[in-house]
This record gives sequence, structure tokens and C-alpha cells, in this order.
Amino acid sequence: MITRENNVLIGLSLAALAAVYACIALAATLLSLRPSKPIPGLQDQPPASILKPLCGAETGSYENLRSFCLQDYPEYQIVCGVRDSDDPAVATVRRLQREFPALDIELVIDPRLYGANYKVSNLINILGRCRHDRLVLADSDICVEKDYLAEVVAPLKDFSVGVVTCLYRGRPVFGLWSRLGALFIDDWFAPSVWVAHLLGSQAFAFGATIALRRDALAAAGGFEAIVDQLADDYRLGELTRRLGLRTVLSSHIVTTDVVERDPKSLIEHELRWLRTIRSLHPLGFAFCFVTFSLPVAFLGLLLAPHALFAQICLGVTLAARLALHLIQRRRAGAAVFSEIGLIAPRDCLNLILWCASFASWRVRWGRQRFSAKKEGALYEIETEGSTLT
Repeated sequence: MITRENNVLIGLSLAALAAVYACIALAATLLSLRPSKPIPGLQDQPPASILKPLCGAETGSYENLRSFCLQDYPEYQIVCGVRDSDDPAVATVRRLQREFPALDIELVIDPRLYGANYKVSNLINILGRCRHDRLVLADSDICVEKDYLAEVVAPLKDFSVGVVTCLYRGRPVFGLWSRLGALFIDDWFAPSVWVAHLLGSQAFAFGATIALRRDALAAAGGFEAIVDQLADDYRLGELTRRLGLRTVLSSHIVTTDVVERDPKSLIEHELRWLRTIRSLHPLGFAFCFVTFSLPVAFLGLLLAPHALFAQICLGVTLAARLALHLIQRRRAGAAVFSEIGLIAPRDCLNLILWCASFASWRVRWGRQRFSAKKEGALYEIETEGSTLT
């Protein structure tokens, strides 16, 4: 039986949990600002191959891919892959080949599929054209700085390292919905990773960057081992950790374009992320509501409206949440106070989508729909309006 006393107890618990998490997230974010270790001399860096699976015309695709052509690194190649010779990405690659004739940029056009994950099939097709043993995978919508390649390849000199990965910040391309999508990345996702890292977890690897040695990839089963996985990046990191190898979170933060133009596309994208996390860590995901600290603290106050402790917790949560947001804005070089008004709506949307993520296992990825249950495995159910299974 739910009594008023029980409601107050639940409210106080929620308020306390929200305040504690908000403070830990702020501390983890501050620690992530520490200067990184100096990069070893470039003359000692081994050659590397950058694998770029491409598909379709994306906003900013030329600028993003061009940033990989400007690396301060002695020897590297860029291997781009598409499935169709009519793909608009072909023109972008050809343009860069003309612009950087001295750089080894190769284009692979190969339609072969090996499983449900088209991106991983693309990686399988282009791997054979990679000439070097240091492999760097990066999604097509990623933009990097000139020292990126040197920073992510350097830890691979330690043979106890299996994967080096990078966090990313959001760069809104369009209007309000893109800005909300960027805040999902910057104000919720990134701090949650830093909290996990602070607590000693290595259970992550992100498509923004995965750097690894060719022998580690082969020992993990190659790309074929993840060709039916929705969270292919996470699984690749997991497979190398099963070999006893470490995952390193680089201090280098890359930039990803956030291109959602409307609420439908934003919600579908974020539900895919949340349901992927749910499929991988169902128990942890069930308790991650506490990471949406602001609405959780407010809910706690609603349940215990006259408790001074709940009021204090809400104040602490609000202060920590605001500080985290301002730090992230400054780190991104953006106008610091321009999006303060979006903090509460964004956090409330996080909690709503977390609840909605339990309603189904279905996700949309491009023109395909999948069921993502059973530890992140992909089961294709529909594509371009045609039922497949």
C-alpha cells in the first residue's frame, strides 16, 4: 500500500540520487579537461590506414572527409568505400583525390553484403585495400583536428591495448531539433561516459573512432564477427577485451554533425541509441533514469514538497547541471549562454524517451527497420517499404 510516508521516502531518495549523480557527472567532466600526455615524436609513428565507409549525400560530407586529408602524420592512406557507383559520395572522394594528389586516397566500390549491418559489410569490402597494420575506423559524419591521427594511433604501441576510441561533440547543422540533438550528446551522453570511465569501466567503443592493430582485429574474428550487430562499434571493443586487451579512451574529442530537422527524425535517432544501450546492458539501463538528474530531482521534490532536504537536492542538481552545460559549451567553442533555456526541455525529453524505449525493440537505421533485441543483434524486418521477414 502506497502511503504519504512512502511517497516522501521515494521523493527524498530520488532527489538524493539525482544530486549525487549530477555532482559526479560534473566532477568527471572537469577531470576530462586535464591536459593529455604529449604525443610521441611523429617520426616514430608507424603508417596507418583510415577506413571510411560512406553512403549517400550527407550535409558537410566534403568538409568532414577533407579534415582527414589534413593530418599532421608522416604516412597514412584513406580508404573510402561505397556500395554503388552512383552514390553521391563518389563525387566527394574524386574531388579530394584531385585536391590532394600526393595523398594516398583510394575508393572501393563493392556492393557485396555479408549481413544485416551495411556499414560493416562496407568495412569488410575495403579492408583488403588497406596497406598498413594500424587501422583507424571513423564514421562518415566525423570532423577531426590535424593532430587526431597521431593521438589515436600512439597508444597502439602498447601491445596490451586493443582499441583506442574517441568521444565526440555534437555540431547542430539545422535548427532547434539539431540543437536538442547536440545537447543529447554533449550534456548527457559524453558525461555519462566520463562517469563510467572515472569509475574504472572500459565497456565502450564508439564509431566516431576505433583505432586498432590488424592482428587484434583478426584475433577478434574480423569484421565478420560484428556484421549482424547494431552496436558494431561496442561489440568490436568487447571482442578485443575478451582477448585480454585494454580499451583506451583518447582525450581527443571529434565532432559529429547533428542533422535532425524535425521531432520525428530526432526521436527515431535517439530511440535507436537508447534501445541499443538497453539491448546491451538491460539491468544498467533500467536504472539509468538517475542520469536524467534534473527532472528526477524535480520529481523527487513533487513527492516530498515540504522536505527541506529535497529542496536542497534540487538546488544542488540544478547548479551542477548548469555548470556542466556551461563547461561543455565553452569546450566546444560555442556561445556559452545561448542554450540555457534548452536544458530543462532537453532533460525532460531524455526521461520521456527512456520510458518510451521500453515499449518496443524496433529501431530505424536509414531506410531500414530492425529488431534490436538479443544483446544488440540485428534482425531486419523492413526496408524501403517492403517487408523482409
